[in-house]
Amino acid sequence: MFTGIVQAKGRITGIERNDFGARLSVDGHGWPDPSVYRPALGDSICVSGVCLTVVETKGGVLAFDVIAETLAKTNLGELKQGDAVNLEPPVTANQPLGGHFMQGHVDGVGEVTQVLAGEDEHRVTVTPPADLMAYIIPKGSVAIDGISLTIAEVTKDSFQVALIPTTLDLTTLGDTAFGRRVNLEADIISKTVVHQLERLRGGMPGDADAGLTMQLLRDAGFM
Repeated sequence: MFTGIVQAKGRITGIERNDFGARLSVDGHGWPDPSVYRPALGDSICVSGVCLTVVETKGGVLAFDVIAETLAKTNLGELKQGDAVNLEPPVTANQPLGGHFMQGHVDGVGEVTQVLAGEDEHRVTVTPPADLMAYIIPKGSVAIDGISLTIAEVTKDSFQVALIPTTLDLTTLGDTAFGRRVNLEADIISKTVVHQLERLRGGMPGDADAGLTMQLLRDAGFM
């Protein structure tokens, strides 16, 4: 489990393709305080929104085995040596929950369709896969490349987030440009509610005839 509060920005030092996918090596020297947490063999690390297992540590470099399905369904398959990635260790029971609950399971890859960088604010618009829009709500939470963000605005087919200077400085979103593909994980609470309502309705999220009815709300116990 993660919270979307990025702890370090790493760099890809190597991508070794193999029969099952690839071995991804990341320079992990950026951890702010090794005395508090030092990645170890078998640990789960959120790498730009994807939960991966540490299979090797050597000289501050972390190695992860990434299967072909993960490479195909996230933007990790598009990375090259030298690219930056966001890193977060798993949350523990004694940590403050600064972001929102994340699993590190990417729901889809979206595309940055607008970047507004002004003196008073920095906003990024993302167009997600159409079936994810059911989980995107104004002032709700979303993870972009593993970063917990509040949704500032929602349109029919896209959403916008407002970024503070700290996020721009400490994560990969500071280098985000038009056309960039980003990993998206919708809020688990939003997904659970939508799926439960659709199950009661007898459909699936994203169905053309999906919608709330008074009877559905009664069946769900809201009335």
